Amino acid sequence: MYEDLKGKTAVVTGSGKRTGIGYAIAEKLAACGSNIVIADLGKAPAPEDALKPATGEEMNAIAADLAKTFGIQTLAVAVDVTNGRAIGAMVKTIRGAFSHVDILCNNAGASFGVPNTVLGYDEAAWIRTIDVNLFSVFRISRAVVPLMAGKPAAIINTASRAGKVPPIFNSAYAVAKAGVIMLTKTMAKELAGEGIRVNAICPGQIATDLEKWRFGLEASFFGTTVEQQEKDMCKTIPLGYIGPPREAADLVVFLASDASRYITGQAINVDGGQCMEL
Repeated sequence: MYEDLKGKTAVVTGSGKRTGIGYAIAEKLAACGSNIVIADLGKAPAPEDALKPATGEEMNAIAADLAKTFGIQTLAVAVDVTNGRAIGAMVKTIRGAFSHVDILCNNAGASFGVPNTVLGYDEAAWIRTIDVNLFSVFRISRAVVPLMAGKPAAIINTASRAGKVPPIFNSAYAVAKAGVIMLTKTMAKELAGEGIRVNAICPGQIATDLEKWRFGLEASFFGTTVEQQEKDMCKTIPLGYIGPPREAADLVVFLASDASRYITGQAINVDGGQCMEL
């Protein structure tokens, strides 16, 4: 546990489903005594949604459970990270509940139009993927940073191994995550003078709904099974297994804490050894 996180306030986007990295981050920060803002889409799923978004009921239940379990303050806020007005409304709500934000975790993400080649990619799906994964980090950070002024603070962006090692048939997501890595570095330089550190995590294979959905798509595309796709993927991981969300959450909480006070502008892999770059 990181005692310095007690009493701080953290905003975690994409944290409204208990099966995701965002929830694991929120839970770990809450366990350290941080107040938590659960920020997610908060709407009922549409029939065409392959991956069901977090509903308002789920978000409220998570906020209530974290508050009860860890004795902290929580807030659930519905936000579309592609909509500037919605983000502005979220910030207004946060400002009404908390005087200051100490930690921002830009974790919201999704992939659309896959699997597909670059030449065959639907343009609208490409743009939507970039919007949710990259532009949202810019929008949310720009809106929340004014709430972080005056004290040391930390921003942690969820990038991906795909932003460093190109996957096939998922180019828009990879390009977006590569952009998140560079945005992290530029923000780190620009915000260092204000005492705000900015880092990114680059998860590899993590056992989330998105990962399971991906294995299902690949199984259908290659004519195999989900189990075979998982087995084949594990062969590419030196540690030999697909990590649970808490593996990513542990790194995020470290980067939010004073234990990483001299680290900024980094994109750190959490992938069981898949990507061993210089």
